[in-house]
Amino acid sequence: MVRAAVLPAVGSPLEITEIDLPEPGPGQVRVRLTAAGVCHSDLSLTNGTMRVPVPAVLGHEGAGTVVSVGEGVTHVAPGDGVVLNWAPACGKCHACSLGEVWLCADALTGAGSVYAHRSDDGSDLHPGLNVAAFAEETVVAANCVLRAPEGVPLTDAALLGCAVLTGYGAVHHSARVREGETVAVFGVGGVGLATLQAARIAGASKIIAVDVSPEKEELARKAGATDYVVASETTAREIRGLTGKQGVDVAVECVGRAVTIRTAWESTRRGGRTTVVGIGGKDQQVTFNALELFHFGRTLSGCVYGNSDPATDLPVLAEHVRAGRLDLNALVTEHIALDGIPAAFDNMVAGKGGRALVVF
Repeated sequence: MVRAAVLPAVGSPLEITEIDLPEPGPGQVRVRLTAAGVCHSDLSLTNGTMRVPVPAVLGHEGAGTVVSVGEGVTHVAPGDGVVLNWAPACGKCHACSLGEVWLCADALTGAGSVYAHRSDDGSDLHPGLNVAAFAEETVVAANCVLRAPEGVPLTDAALLGCAVLTGYGAVHHSARVREGETVAVFGVGGVGLATLQAARIAGASKIIAVDVSPEKEELARKAGATDYVVASETTAREIRGLTGKQGVDVAVECVGRAVTIRTAWESTRRGGRTTVVGIGGKDQQVTFNALELFHFGRTLSGCVYGNSDPATDLPVLAEHVRAGRLDLNALVTEHIALDGIPAAFDNMVAGKGGRALVVF
């Protein structure tokens, strides 16, 4: 038996309870978690913004050590450190055939499977976003684990599985920020902090962080922000004032709210680029009129998992970490135990802090 955070139903509070995990079957790996990040996507699963079968063990950003492997697994062995990949590409669908593995049609099929059972009543449990990282141990498909990069502690490596891949990819793959360009990042949570660091690595000349909380300025500047704007009705005007009345070349929205997406778009120069990373609900409707779309010539694009290929990007990120260009500790504002996850959710709703990290 292992302890895990179970979501019994959408809208219900998490329950910290014991679960029974099977031994890994063919093509599966059992992992003992070292750390797991608490991501806003986990919160979105609890409130129904994103839907997966329930009851489920949540958590999708994690790293740990292989305990055992099933038949046919050869790329990892017991004792290996691994990073969890919550969206493994099938390699066969149309998106994969185009090299757009982040849009794989079958990436989340594993979330519909039954992977474990509650110890108290034997009820079925689903693995959240495939990997069920909010548990002391988990059993995942072999393609959900990547060898942890050398020289990066597993506690830090957990963050590479979502926040850093997403933020780095938003800057380098989606927005394609060029050296000398100006960037605004909306939302200074875990992904936003990773995005700020990625913009600095890309050589952005001015990096403007935007958040509703004045208390996050120090976090933002430590991550690479050159300027800080407290979100208000005049945010777009303030950003234009910081950029010679032009607006930034690139805006990255990490919140997922209609008003923030619209403001990010308005904050870019004519011909500017806005990348939307935040996951919003269906009720968040963003509107534009036809004339402004023509006049401003701006680009608005969605960004899934940073448009990243974890197998390719993880070594790149690790090199940035080893070289001191990427500071994973700067993302984390709280280390918690498993039973601290509900409070971490409350902090996200309240807009407090960066990434909370569960350390097992």
